[in-house]
Amino acid sequence: MAITDIPEYAHLTEVEIEALGVELDAIRADIEADRGERDARYLRNTIRFQRGLELAGRALIFGSSKRSMWWAGAGALGVAKIVENMELGHNVMHGQWDWMNDPEVHSTTWEWDNTGPSAHWKHTHNYIHHKYTNVLGMDDDVGYGLLRVTRDQRWRPFYLGNLFFNTVLAAGFEYGVAAQHLELGKKRKTPEAKEQFRRDLADVGKKVGRQVVKDYAVYPALVAGATGRSVGVGHAFRKALTANLMGNFIRNVWTNAVIFCGHFPDGAEKFTKQDVDSETRGEWYLRQMLGSANFRSGPALAFMSGNLSYQIEHHIFPDLPSNRLAEISVRVRALCEKYDLPYTTGSFPVQYAKSWRTIAKLSLPDKYLKATVDDAPETASERRFKQGLPEGARLMASVDPETGRRRGLRSAIRTLRRGRRADVSAARTEVPVRQRPAA
Repeated sequence: MAITDIPEYAHLTEVEIEALGVELDAIRADIEADRGERDARYLRNTIRFQRGLELAGRALIFGSSKRSMWWAGAGALGVAKIVENMELGHNVMHGQWDWMNDPEVHSTTWEWDNTGPSAHWKHTHNYIHHKYTNVLGMDDDVGYGLLRVTRDQRWRPFYLGNLFFNTVLAAGFEYGVAAQHLELGKKRKTPEAKEQFRRDLADVGKKVGRQVVKDYAVYPALVAGATGRSVGVGHAFRKALTANLMGNFIRNVWTNAVIFCGHFPDGAEKFTKQDVDSETRGEWYLRQMLGSANFRSGPALAFMSGNLSYQIEHHIFPDLPSNRLAEISVRVRALCEKYDLPYTTGSFPVQYAKSWRTIAKLSLPDKYLKATVDDAPETASERRFKQGLPEGARLMASVDPETGRRRGLRSAIRTLRRGRRADVSAARTEVPVRQRPAA
């Protein structure tokens, strides 16, 4: 089952958790005190780059007499949409740039190039997801109401379609974002709840309508009007429409991949509802660290992911500027070393492959799965460490007598893995009795 006692799972005392919180608060204070012109310049340059790239993509589509120009235009448009959604929209709406007091890049005014209304996203993502990260029954990002991503979700035949559903979700991810706030499967019993749903549905309908008209009607019509005489109006319209479709597809698939790499690889833990609303600041920090995953990136990949390659740091400090997460990660990693906490990371392909592996495995009933609900790669709890301990005993960190280093959660996980590898190796090398040569 999911983690029910986060301090115990982390092998930390209340005093240690509060000390961890104080050290993370110090990181926040240092970055807030240092924000300034270089950060503002980074944001302005990003906006210029994104707008220039979008303009170049649309210009290439305008003059795309060759297939190569069509692909170049659609690709540039897709990358521009990625940057707008991830490094600009997502981060601006988190309030990362509110300190500039610039209405153009303020969280209250930004409306992104996406079918999901910004106001809806700020509620479902900024508030619900970031406050209740990976808490079952609270955070809708755990499976997006569609996928089974932990064994704590009871298996139903519907989940046999896990792989298909995620493929569809990836291809049309912006529409998944738009639908998430509506909570379509939720029963609304009061007149007030039903009226709120109608208002939300109307907001989504208006935003989807604007995006569809912009991408698939107005712009293709402009292209057809300008170039139709030379290549044919219908042909020019179709080329512009399909280029926009491809640009949105590129953005959707990439966004899905980046988000899944931060939330569903091995080591991104899930939690129960117990005590979440009464958790301290330090306990909230700790849950974000245990429930998120990074992937390794250089400057280009970090930029293209909206710096969500540093998902752990983003979840700890969602409103600090994204261009600072790389330097913050050095200090967060040092704290993980100090408190012997796991720092979940890996290459982008590996983290994404692990997410798909989990989705594939959990499409099946539990009886076909090997690991237990407390000790599976995608689901863990404090019970995974309690074999051999007296009833009621709490997990505690120890000190390595040889090195003097703290031995906590990360060391406990490594010990379990070594034990499993040893068991597998022994099983492979052991010769069955009936195959042994006679004495």
